[in-house]
Amino acid sequence: MTEGKRYLIGISQGDFNGIGIEVIIKTFLDSRMMDHCTPILYSSSKVVSFHRKALNLGQFNFAQSRSIDKIQWNTFNIINCWEEDPVIQLGQSTPDGGKYALQSLHAAVSDLKSGRINGLVTAPINKKNCNSESFPFMGQTQFLAEQAGVNDHLMLMCGENLRVGILTEHIPVSEIAQHIKKDAIVSKLEILKNTLIRDFGIDKPKIAVLGLNPHAGDDGLIGKEELEVIKPAIAEAKSRNIFAMGPYPADGLFGSGNYSKFDAILAMYHDQGLVPFKALCFSSGVNYTAGLPFIRTSPDHGTGYDIAGKNVAMEDSFRESVYLALDILRKRELNKELTSNPLKKTELSKESH
Repeated sequence: MTEGKRYLIGISQGDFNGIGIEVIIKTFLDSRMMDHCTPILYSSSKVVSFHRKALNLGQFNFAQSRSIDKIQWNTFNIINCWEEDPVIQLGQSTPDGGKYALQSLHAAVSDLKSGRINGLVTAPINKKNCNSESFPFMGQTQFLAEQAGVNDHLMLMCGENLRVGILTEHIPVSEIAQHIKKDAIVSKLEILKNTLIRDFGIDKPKIAVLGLNPHAGDDGLIGKEELEVIKPAIAEAKSRNIFAMGPYPADGLFGSGNYSKFDAILAMYHDQGLVPFKALCFSSGVNYTAGLPFIRTSPDHGTGYDIAGKNVAMEDSFRESVYLALDILRKRELNKELTSNPLKKTELSKESH
């Protein structure tokens, strides 16, 4: 559903007590963004107007409707997902913050699954005020994977010249080791290879795999997971034509700068991958969910309650999330075109040489 090459990008509002609406408005205050996409925020015009006024962000023009069928192509659109006027308490975690974040997310995902929008950018939610019997997920990523009906997915942090996938995501540190399984590692490497080819245009991706223990186990002196699980997983991946290497000590790979020699890195757990990633790409990093049939990106920061309402939040990461969604859409279209026309792929290959 595009007009020329202008894609429809859906946006879920996240927790309206945080910085999500702020970075969304700041991103699209630059009208040049509409040259590349038509943004559609699933929220409420009252919520957006409240933030614009509270933050003194000046004039912010938008069109509003109750359905995607009535959007305007050359402007920022808001689909009003509720009638009521909820109380916004900037910087606070409230039940309403979670309730309306989920209403926005459900509405956006409904249009995403039906193909009425081309991609989704999600603003940050608070996992605690969203988690309930009706939403038993640790975050939006797990919900999206369930909605997509996929058996596995990969949280892939993307920055300039750096991509870091996470094996175990959001689990307690005390439980990490029991989740380091050969099949799980191979599955993530399969997803990572496929997304690097299809979504990033890398024909023969090189992937570094991190160890779990300090010094990658020191040949079994500091833990056995590298010898018993990770190395066999890498060997299995290689037998499946995945160019994976390792396991590498995380501190050495990042500290030496050798991470730049790889197209992506698979970390064993959240902080092992996220700490160096955010140190290197904090203001512009993007969280991409690989392995889904649709495209979803999000900024690499949280709700930012501590700075909510102060007009100091930086929109760089959110803007890059929009850009990455658009880049992947274009890459997928090109890949589809080349697949249906092998001669064109050969011609492009000759031109690159």
